[in-house]
Amino acid sequence: MKRKFITRFRKSLEARHRELHFSIAQTQKEMLTAQHDYGKDDGDRANTSLAKELHLDQKSRDRALLSAVDAALKRISEGTFGECLKCGQEINAKRLEALPWVRCCITCQELIDGTG
Repeated sequence: MKRKFITRFRKSLEARHRELHFSIAQTQKEMLTAQHDYGKDDGDRANTSLAKELHLDQKSRDRALLSAVDAALKRISEGTFGECLKCGQEINAKRLEALPWVRCCITCQELIDGTG
């Protein structure tokens, strides 16, 4: 893969990495705030519980994506970015533009997902 594309993907992934760190910290802060706001009645407590659950789901998704972004940045450092981890073929540039942290080509991903 050409160096200018790698540089562009690295910048994009680093920006996404910063966004995810901020989002995780923000979610953590909101969870702490919600934890102290129990409410006065069952409805308030139910709303607080739902908010906590939603924050946990968001935090979990952000951490999973952060892990994928970190792995993509590592592949850039190792010189293997853009190669499918399953078959070793080059991942389509449009796929990488849509999801720069993607690990597999579309064919291998479909086999993994059971849709191919």
